[in-house]
Amino acid sequence: MFKPEDIVQSKTGGPKMVVLQVEGDSLWCARIDDAEKKQIKVAANSVNHYHEEGDFGVC
Repeated sequence: MFKPEDIVQSKTGGPKMVVLQVEGDSLWCARIDDAEKKQIKVAANSVNHYHEEGDFGVC
């Protein structure tokens, strides 16, 4: 369902993140706006692929 370089966002809103690595049901992601690319581990079922509606992201 998810693969490295996918752009995702938490189902409850928040910043866009890029998927760095997929480990089973977990994703290692980094916030798009984080220059240091600090890795964040998230459950795959807690995020959706990012998409935009109009000029705004879905929050």
